[in-house]
Amino acid sequence: MRSRNKTVAAWLAVLLGSFGIHRFYLRGLGDWIGWLFPLPTALGWWGVDRVFSYGQDDKLSWLLIPMLGISLTAACISAVIYTLTDKDKWNRQYNASLDAEHASGSTSWLGIGALILSVLIGTISLMGSLAFGFQRYFEYQIEEARKLSQ
Repeated sequence: MRSRNKTVAAWLAVLLGSFGIHRFYLRGLGDWIGWLFPLPTALGWWGVDRVFSYGQDDKLSWLLIPMLGISLTAACISAVIYTLTDKDKWNRQYNASLDAEHASGSTSWLGIGALILSVLIGTISLMGSLAFGFQRYFEYQIEEARKLSQ
């Protein structure tokens, strides 16, 4: 059994986490939660594509884009959790066959870089997608109210 490195898991969560790659690295391809990540990510990217194709008034896009933001945010939260996990707890959970003080559970400066980047990306993706979704929703409500009032 190979050791699972905390820094590698954090970087996988930041860079490819929206597709569940960090979960597959830690738990294998049988992890059902990891398989939940790709669908909302793909739907969110489809929403972004619809905005470029049909404009910001596309009603389906304002439902799809927040899925991408939530997926990115969930992956970034995972990176934060991985980075801040204690070495003993990390090794007990992911490296049970190794010593509790094994180096694969240590936090390095690369791990701190993943932590900083994950907080930055997670905040931007969550706030941006929520702002876009709510803005489109309220604009749609105003348009419908204008139609009713006329």
